Amino acid sequence: MKLKCAWCLSCLFVASVVMANPIEDQIRIRQSTYAVMGWNTGKIKNQIVDHPETYHKDQIIAAANTLSALAHSNLLEELYGPGTDQGTGWKPTRLKADYFQKQDEVKEINTRLIKETDELKVVAETGDVAAIKSQFGKLGATCKSCHDLIRVRE
Repeated sequence: MKLKCAWCLSCLFVASVVMANPIEDQIRIRQSTYAVMGWNTGKIKNQIVDHPETYHKDQIIAAANTLSALAHSNLLEELYGPGTDQGTGWKPTRLKADYFQKQDEVKEINTRLIKETDELKVVAETGDVAAIKSQFGKLGATCKSCHDLIRVRE
């Protein structure tokens, strides 16, 4: 098999680690994925909410595309195998133990996450800062609903 890009290689690595199913690896990948999501949401927040004078359309589009791609990876279900409510990845997991009893709610949030990130992608392309800010708020509310449901507060 010949892979033509680093993205394909990284996807293959992630898939093989998840399929191997070591709890610590799932937690590390999950934490890393959320770190990338946090970095991209931070970039949007900085340019759209905190410092709109620094707005750079291409950077916002790239961040929105990344968020959408990660949402479509189904991470809310794929990286939460049994036992991942305990253990340590890069740091101790913050997953609530009752995550596994809330699967219907998690699936609904996952569907909303995909919807809101896809809409952010569309709105980012327009360059309408007010519309991006509004959609970013909707995405933020979706993220918060997940944090409230399944994440232990620090």
